[in-house]
Amino acid sequence: MGKGGNVDILCLDLEGVLIPEIWLGVADRTGIDELKKTTRDIPVYDDLMRLRLGLIRSHEVDLATIQDVIESLEPLPGATEFLAWVRTRFQVAIVSDTFYEFAMPLMAKLGHPLLLCHRLQIDAGTITGYQLRQDDPKRRSVAAFKSLRYRVFAAGDSFNDIPMLEEADQGFLFQAPENVVAAHPQFPRADDYAALQVFLEEAHAKP
Repeated sequence: MGKGGNVDILCLDLEGVLIPEIWLGVADRTGIDELKKTTRDIPVYDDLMRLRLGLIRSHEVDLATIQDVIESLEPLPGATEFLAWVRTRFQVAIVSDTFYEFAMPLMAKLGHPLLLCHRLQIDAGTITGYQLRQDDPKRRSVAAFKSLRYRVFAAGDSFNDIPMLEEADQGFLFQAPENVVAAHPQFPRADDYAALQVFLEEAHAKP
């Protein structure tokens, strides 16, 4: 339902699209290079999280240290302006594989958009595990919006975003690395916010 006000929904990934990768910041703070791996490197999210949790346990990195890193992060250059533009045309949902315990300070810096993500399991300040919202959460979030008869668009940068892009009425890759683009050439790639705005404007204008 384009041109009729912001009745379409745009689902956006968070890290790498609107904010820096949180775990890269943790890696820089702690010196643990293995924490620099993301879903661009390890497509299966559970495999990636098992690696991360094992590393922070073995190096005794607590939740407070990670939250301190997060407090120092700012939205990517142009992200807040992009979101302001998006909100004039779409309702916005951030659909992420991050955790509320990590992301809420950053939501304030982004103007408190709707955030759909996961929960950490914490014991005495130590991260012991995590609880996914549901299986295949990105795809199912888009499917839920579509079941309410919304038209849904989506943008992400990594392998774990592909189910969301596949389920959407139209999906876009944003600043995705070559290995992701090569594996999924069916999705247009935007290299900056201006290019993504063009794609979204065209999609939104269609009846």
